Amino acid sequence: MTSSNDELASLFEELADRLDAQDVAYKPTAYRRAAENIREFPDTVAALAETDGVEAVQQIDRVGEAIAEKIVEYVETGEIEELDAQREALPVDIAGLTSVEGVGPKSVGTLYSALGIETLADLETAAEDGQIQTVSGFGQKTEANILENIEFAKRAQQRQLLGEALPIATDLMAHLDGIGAVGRCETAGSLRRWRETIGDVDVLIASDEPAAVIDAVESWPAVESIIEAGSQKASVRTAGVRVDCRVVDPAEFGAALQYFTGSKEHNVQLRNHAIDRGLKVNEYGVFDVSAIDDPDDGQRVGERIAGSAEPDVYNALGLSYVEPELREGRGEIEAAAAGELPNLLTLDDIRGDLHIHTTSSDGTESIESMVAAATERGYDYLSITDHATGPGMVGGVGLTDDELESQLATIHELDDDAAITVFAGVEANIHADGEISVGDELLEQLDCVVGSPHAALDGDGTDRLLAAVNNPLVDVIGHPTGRLLGQRSGLDIDSSTLATAAADTDTALEVNANPRRLDLDGSRVQAAIDAGATIAINTDAHRSERFDYVNYGVHTARRGWAQSDDVLNCQPVDAVRAFFDR
Repeated sequence: MTSSNDELASLFEELADRLDAQDVAYKPTAYRRAAENIREFPDTVAALAETDGVEAVQQIDRVGEAIAEKIVEYVETGEIEELDAQREALPVDIAGLTSVEGVGPKSVGTLYSALGIETLADLETAAEDGQIQTVSGFGQKTEANILENIEFAKRAQQRQLLGEALPIATDLMAHLDGIGAVGRCETAGSLRRWRETIGDVDVLIASDEPAAVIDAVESWPAVESIIEAGSQKASVRTAGVRVDCRVVDPAEFGAALQYFTGSKEHNVQLRNHAIDRGLKVNEYGVFDVSAIDDPDDGQRVGERIAGSAEPDVYNALGLSYVEPELREGRGEIEAAAAGELPNLLTLDDIRGDLHIHTTSSDGTESIESMVAAATERGYDYLSITDHATGPGMVGGVGLTDDELESQLATIHELDDDAAITVFAGVEANIHADGEISVGDELLEQLDCVVGSPHAALDGDGTDRLLAAVNNPLVDVIGHPTGRLLGQRSGLDIDSSTLATAAADTDTALEVNANPRRLDLDGSRVQAAIDAGATIAINTDAHRSERFDYVNYGVHTARRGWAQSDDVLNCQPVDAVRAFFDR
């Protein structure tokens, strides 16, 4: 089986971490840079290596001959000799241990040498026994923080990121699309609701030939192992993710899709709504059971009145169609009954991006390149918001005030010639005390100021963000909690209080569309909208390909009941400029 780009990239990230843990200089940085470009490479790197060898692989940016040789080695043998040697030298679960916030590769190396810690369970035991604080460089507070963060890391390991799971589902459905026995094919479960993390990938297929479909699932090139396969169901594993496929009768596909998409809370409420009306709803359809003595005597009891199409299921229950993102049991059934569901925004409503980075800070493309890519996407505007200096800016990538002022002139010149409006902005750090890391005099000259927390990302951050919201020079609060899914939970914030303040000051709250962030999440978006606050959906793109992340942001905002009128960058350029100039 051909390895995915993600799989190859992960191997080099692991190698970098293991070398880092042993204080090896330079190599870890090279491997991490290569891993990033391998992951983003538009074609399948393994296929390129298999077909054209080392020289062809070296066309990937920051992949030199030595790394290219390792890629070819893995494709040909399934192993990388240097990685195997490092695993033997440091026999630890590097991914599991570093998933704990506050534990980096160097900490892993130190804890292994001092205490023999190899696994997350070892780390937890050592922290509970008070052993970590005895190690040089670790204190009582560090030990307490590690212990507190272990539980979050354990929970995070049980679920996959939406951004990792969706491409897997997309690949499977593309494979099934070429199979004649497949009528319809859709994702289901939490993936179709666009939750930020998912358990398994669920795929539902309509077909009159289930055996042929099961065979097609088993022949999917990405399959690493077959967990189980029956007459109408198959479960396989790929890239560490379980994929569950279910084949249903085409006449029941709509009902099954509804049933396997909704959250438990949504489906219970829907079922109770049906019972109140003498109806029964399940994965096989909607049935009129008003004349049936025992409606529970079988799944298909009563007169079937809907089931082949999903909207018909809701309509048969006297409800407007509920979009998948809303099916969380947060009032959507009542709103559907009253005809008060929101007209959710779509990807086509997005007219620009207000938070991106270039080579001036830690991006990989120039300002001109990012503007050209935004123009090609059909955007009306783009805001250049490179990092300012401040805590959390790894590697000194932030710009000083003088450098920002110089960039401001460059952007204004580009704006005069560009086909779209180019706003001059900055992503400034919100310090722990709520102060902004850029001087007021410069902030006043910029069009768009994104204030974001980047360091000290634990504890209650409400007052910190409120201080930034109440700063009249801040336009957008970027990734408000600072969370990284599966890595750190970020700041605790009082969503309602923050949203009310943002509404009062006309400060936008960001949905950061990077699938490792999705911050704000859906429930916090809903709180913001309820308070009348403005949302901005931004990609935080560090290269033009990542403009595609906007799709994740749009669906996250939809989970929060967002309409286009709620979103700043769904508005025309004059309205956006007026918002900045408020």
